Amino acid sequence: MDAIKCYPPKPAKVYFYGTCLIDVLYPEAGMDAIRLLEREGIEVVFPDDQTCCGQPAYTSGYQTEARAVAEAQLELFPEPWPIVVPSGSCGGMMRTHYPSLFTGTPSEARARELAGRVFELTEFLVHVCHLRLEDKGAPQVVAMHTSCSARREMGLADTGPALLTQLSSVELVEQARATECCGFGGTFAVRHGEVSGAMVEDKRRAIEATGAECFVTSDCGCLMNIDGRLERCGSAVRGEHIASYLWRRSA
Repeated sequence: MDAIKCYPPKPAKVYFYGTCLIDVLYPEAGMDAIRLLEREGIEVVFPDDQTCCGQPAYTSGYQTEARAVAEAQLELFPEPWPIVVPSGSCGGMMRTHYPSLFTGTPSEARARELAGRVFELTEFLVHVCHLRLEDKGAPQVVAMHTSCSARREMGLADTGPALLTQLSSVELVEQARATECCGFGGTFAVRHGEVSGAMVEDKRRAIEATGAECFVTSDCGCLMNIDGRLERCGSAVRGEHIASYLWRRSA
């Protein structure tokens, strides 16, 4: 499924799909995303029973297991509200792959309907909320990393930068390897550790070469991978989820 081109008006309510990594490692990023949405006058509904979107099993070739996990998510969003996902990776799975994952099953129509309501967070803030930001932070040089899923599956290379460039005291610099994968890729980093390590080292060097004081990303998997490499190498550069960065500078 291509990225959504015709966007709806700003709704009164949305569902929020938190993702596993936000739940386990970066809960503040999820809370900051919710704060951004609520500041826009939107009521945010968080279904308590949500779990993994099924992507790890799906990308590892276990379609039956992925379908079982994804099926549980289909039950959680019965109202016709947008589903906002603070991750291009999970958003890409739900919007791009759920329709094909359920093709020929009794849940196909429901999966396609749900997929059509999925929005990545920065996409939703830019194209649905038409968010305008007032920068309250100190001058800072920042690099942006857009995940492969957000960039290629969802067509969202520009929404993160569009938000950051609204911040009057932020200088957004582009890394030399802006379109390259950081090497995380979920289970890829486990199955191909040496390749993944070489990729994230390239990414670390590219970010540091920009002179940026920090980097932001809209995917916690990329954040964990790149930030971990920077820390291990003793770098002063640190990463932050874009939701937390935007909230911190504009609250």
